[in-house]
Amino acid sequence: MNSPHPQLTLETIRAAHTRIAGSIVRTPTLVSRTLSAITGATVYLKFENLQFTAAYKERGALNFLSQMSDEAKAKGVIAASAGNHAQGLAWHGTRLGVPVTIVMPKPTPTIKVQQTEANGGKVILFGEKYDDAYAHARELEATEGLTFVHPFDDPVIASGQGTVAIEMLEDAPEIDHFIIPIGGGGLFSGMGTAARALKPGIKLTGVQARLYPSMYNTVKGTELPCEGDTLAEGIAVKQPGNFTREIVRALADDIVLVTEPQLETAVSLLLQIEKTVAEGAGAAGLAALLAEPERFAGQTVGVVLCGGNIDTRLLANVLLRDLARSGRLARLRIALQDRPGALFKVMRQFDAHQVNIIEIYHQRVFTNLPAKGLITDIECEARDRAQLEALITSLKASGYDVGLVEVA
Repeated sequence: MNSPHPQLTLETIRAAHTRIAGSIVRTPTLVSRTLSAITGATVYLKFENLQFTAAYKERGALNFLSQMSDEAKAKGVIAASAGNHAQGLAWHGTRLGVPVTIVMPKPTPTIKVQQTEANGGKVILFGEKYDDAYAHARELEATEGLTFVHPFDDPVIASGQGTVAIEMLEDAPEIDHFIIPIGGGGLFSGMGTAARALKPGIKLTGVQARLYPSMYNTVKGTELPCEGDTLAEGIAVKQPGNFTREIVRALADDIVLVTEPQLETAVSLLLQIEKTVAEGAGAAGLAALLAEPERFAGQTVGVVLCGGNIDTRLLANVLLRDLARSGRLARLRIALQDRPGALFKVMRQFDAHQVNIIEIYHQRVFTNLPAKGLITDIECEARDRAQLEALITSLKASGYDVGLVEVA
């Protein structure tokens, strides 16, 4: 198949692979027997979260840096990013002796600033949002003679990202369907171009967070809003690239949207089943597979775990919320009389059903119950949802007003 763009071809991607191979981790592509059994597809995972900076972005950044002139390298590069592009560019730029400046919005989490600086980048905090940082970076590009490195809207960057597909098809040539996360579209453009050239009949499905369906809107002509606090901040892009949107439009068989609970479930499953940490964007491919298993059933599916940079506190919250959705962790809200022995009687029910109590909270004032009543919230741990539901049924049969505090 001919490439949709003359500057992004199988040849440019193969050249990129040769160029970066010695400095990039050739991450494993492994079959997941458990996920295959769950979904009905044969599932291969590409562990790009095992790169040094825990994301595939290193590939494109290094490909770009490696082709710069000595004069441009001496002056340095600049980018606007608060995520994986910043760290990949900083790491390889510093390693190659290229000064790297990254402009980040002021609200960027401190950990991301520290990680970028630890990899050798100079960080400038400017503006309240990405657009402000981007505009300032372009100003510094002009005034200081720096080279701007776009995170996705560049065929050199996309060629580097396309090396992921080359490795996956070399390691698992039986893959006949790729699920690829889309933010700005650089990864999909590169992987899609390589995959269709190597295996013309292969299917290509993109996936975006439902809160940020920018490429979905572009390809399908919809006007869904792009806003909200998504777990997949790595693909939370309001405007896809001008270059990449045409590639995606030409190559994508479809683009699917995944919800926040689906992203959370995917992150949790990867940790439980594969013992690997993925960020929200890194788990988006698996989220799509879990959301619509009938779309992929019977096929051999390649899923890219494109990044693993997730805040540890956020990861803890995701895991606990998933336990709550599965019924293994719960908060029961029970109305009681404020009298001796009332709580003890409830505790006996928990003991009878072997449900472990974690925390107990009483509320006597901020309630619409009579003055002699109280609300008790009991956080508990059950073996599974069936055990929890048996407890709730028993409490209701004993006359208690019981409610389950749900997780979204």
